[in-house]
Amino acid sequence: MSLDFETMAHDCGEWLRASGPESDIVISSRVRLARNLTDFPFIARASESDREQIEQILHARIEALQAAGKLPAATPGGELHYINVGKLSEVDRQFLVERQLISREHAEAEGARAVVIDGGERFSVMINEEDHLRIQVMHSGLDLETAWKEINQIDDLLEEQVNYAYNDRLGYLTACPTNVGTGIRVSVMLHLPALVITRQIDKVFRSLQKINLAVRGLYGEGSQAMGDFYQISNQVTLGMPEEELLKKVADVVPVLLEYERQARDFLIRESQETLHDRVSRAFGILRTAQTISSEETLHLLSSVRMGVNLGLIGDVAIPTVNKLFVHTQPAHLQKLAGMELDQSDRNIERASYLRRHLNGGKPPAGAN
Repeated sequence: MSLDFETMAHDCGEWLRASGPESDIVISSRVRLARNLTDFPFIARASESDREQIEQILHARIEALQAAGKLPAATPGGELHYINVGKLSEVDRQFLVERQLISREHAEAEGARAVVIDGGERFSVMINEEDHLRIQVMHSGLDLETAWKEINQIDDLLEEQVNYAYNDRLGYLTACPTNVGTGIRVSVMLHLPALVITRQIDKVFRSLQKINLAVRGLYGEGSQAMGDFYQISNQVTLGMPEEELLKKVADVVPVLLEYERQARDFLIRESQETLHDRVSRAFGILRTAQTISSEETLHLLSSVRMGVNLGLIGDVAIPTVNKLFVHTQPAHLQKLAGMELDQSDRNIERASYLRRHLNGGKPPAGAN
């Protein structure tokens, strides 16, 4: 079934709805698996014919599983969407990146490639990214265990349909050596504004690196931290079972949550006026700006999100703020506007969109 990007743009996936555990700080939990087919070279060495055959084989196998009603994520969200990424416009590809459903590398690559997305946006499979298969499951809040159970079931179903590249000594074979073994990447996306404000964030991240956990930005590997969002994940997969890697990430998250909450308590206790001013100014700018960049919007929304969670702002709900983080990104704005926009026009449209959603559809007091 084809995917209507315009309709999709008005909604948001389950992982953004702040419905999961610890969702004041943990935006989402994600488990990703890297897999390759044994009869084909890795993508970096695959010919265009190889890539087309891989895409066709996996398309057929996934459609067969869907038709049999076996894919667990296909039922709650309704249908699965099979999307030929190579045939999408640049805006549509960027839209899927902003939605966390494909990687930047997948969007910018060449040749035959696709993605399968379930209706609830909890489950997606990238075909012909760095590996032949990149399976991911995302959930709102801190819910790694459920995400692992779902992706393990999906992986087992796919492994019944195709032959994975596997070595008895090394485990699953992958294009990048850091994924060899289990091929698993366990990650949580955290909102840590108080640790940034109190300048403790670098110390925390140095501690994480000592225990082989990676820290990345909003869009994963190679991306910068925007809006005080950080992804924490395992760095290696070889020599450790999946459950142990899952536990390693899951065990450190409560510690990070405690650090962030202590930093928020410190800000309220020691500099409440300064914190309230920061939050109020951010909210005021977002409600009245006539033009605003994506970067500034993320920065200001971060302060507003913290302010809502601390009870300093009562006029907006966290799911609305979460949605604004995504809907004010360039591709989403253009989909919502129904047209392509240059940067200047996007900045104007972004400000208009924020005013509408943060003022209940009414102009702010004192506005012309």
